[in-house]
Amino acid sequence: MKRILITGSSGMLGVDLCKELCVDYELIGVDIAKAISTYSYRKCDITNKQEIFQVVKKARPNVVVHAAAMTDVDGCELNPEKARRINSEGAKNAALACKAAGAALIYISTDFVFDGKKKSPYKETDKTNPISVYGDSKLKGEEAIKKAVKKHFILRTSWLYGKHGKNFVDTILAKAKGEKVLKVVDDQVGSPTYTKDLAKAIRALLDRVTKSPSHQVTCSRPRFSAPYGIYHVSNSGKVSWFDYAKEILRLAKMPAKIVPISSEELDRPASRPAMSVLDNSKFIKFTGYRMRSWQEALKEYVR
Repeated sequence: MKRILITGSSGMLGVDLCKELCVDYELIGVDIAKAISTYSYRKCDITNKQEIFQVVKKARPNVVVHAAAMTDVDGCELNPEKARRINSEGAKNAALACKAAGAALIYISTDFVFDGKKKSPYKETDKTNPISVYGDSKLKGEEAIKKAVKKHFILRTSWLYGKHGKNFVDTILAKAKGEKVLKVVDDQVGSPTYTKDLAKAIRALLDRVTKSPSHQVTCSRPRFSAPYGIYHVSNSGKVSWFDYAKEILRLAKMPAKIVPISSEELDRPASRPAMSVLDNSKFIKFTGYRMRSWQEALKEYVR
């Protein structure tokens, strides 16, 4: 049974990932927060190089899924040093620890590495140009990983929501209970992604590189001959935040009125890309796994 170490295991994605992998993989959860699962757990601060090195060395995982991050986009803008320390240095520390232990690394990145000026879905080969501290800190994490460890998969995803963390869906539902009119931006388009579905996609990747006949393990570590690099993975389809909010309330059968506004009117600390839809074709071709539509995923989540 392959051993998987998951950083950020108590987070929104981490919890769903543990649930998805627990039957067929030996799991070790790592987080600075309190453990919220029954799996083997190690408390660790990823910004502390010595701590993460010791945890990975002792655990001897086949693969590390680095899901720990500072994902508060406006919080990153207001505290760039903290964002850099967690998202950039933390990723570098995880990568170097993987290299030392001979483990492969799966890094969860973001659509915010792009500036949003492209009119069609972003491919892995498109030029990056983050317009926020958050996007820049995650991109620097990607760059550090590429330099530090050969055996890496960088998974860029978008607009995450799930049952184990603060998210847009729950925010809209909560506001609709107390406010008669909701104002939501209509000039940003992306692909909402359910963490439960992203966990299944990561499972598909792990299965592909550890279990398929062309990747059979012949030693204590899997000999990954898979094409390492960057992959885009999100629920399919695209929508604006405004239309997304409308669909949330429709599914929840809540009658609140929604008014479209511009990003400029909302006046947040951090800029967001106007269009950050991701092209998932490379991931589908490699794993054979196709993410369902954002509408199908949202329907399951809300109902």
